[in-house]
Amino acid sequence: MFMAKTSRSDSFRVWDAPLRLFHWLLVAAITIAFLSSEGDSPIADWHMAAGWTAAMLLAFRLVWGFIGGEHARFANFVRPSRLLSHIRELAAGHPQRTIGHNPMGALAVLALLIVTGAVLWTGIQVDAGQTDEDLHEAIAYGLLALIGVHVAAVVLMSVFTRENLARAMVTGRKSAALHPGAHDARRPAVVAVLLAAMVMGMTVFGILRYDSAAFSAQSHGEAKQGHEIEGGTAVQGEDNDRD
Repeated sequence: MFMAKTSRSDSFRVWDAPLRLFHWLLVAAITIAFLSSEGDSPIADWHMAAGWTAAMLLAFRLVWGFIGGEHARFANFVRPSRLLSHIRELAAGHPQRTIGHNPMGALAVLALLIVTGAVLWTGIQVDAGQTDEDLHEAIAYGLLALIGVHVAAVVLMSVFTRENLARAMVTGRKSAALHPGAHDARRPAVVAVLLAAMVMGMTVFGILRYDSAAFSAQSHGEAKQGHEIEGGTAVQGEDNDRD
């Protein structure tokens, strides 16, 4: 059964801890963002904080895609040459098991990162009064649909390959019996962890420079008003300098 538990003696390491932490924190941030998107939501004041948290996590994932653990790196799974054969396997109902992301999973990862980034960018533009909120909502619902497709694909692939892919993203490990000859993935280097932490710190600093209350409860109006006040203060300061 693909739901059977695996111990360290009969399993091998695939997903590194920072990647798994990113994954589930992003799930939480997006969930909170959607649940708080309506003005009458009891957690509406946390919508902005959820969005900024997702932005911080996205910055981490982009960096981790180049310096992270073996199967977290884009170079490990972004391989278009494998896509056609994988589609044929899916059409035949016999997809091959993969240790890291399969080709369709790779597309899903890239699509989710791009669309999440688009949601965040349009959210910032709405907050600044520079774009229409309908565009932000449309892209957000597109992200929700994409997440639904991703979850369905994970469930179906788990059934087809008799391997619990969701649990692997929790434990970081897969069954050795299902992947003969597989070995533990290389751990991320200490310097990579430090560099990623530095990038996240710089991202948080930049976010707080833009919105000092970014990670606090605030209404959309409060955030927008704060930016207007800061902008007005800056303009006033420039006028005083001219005088």
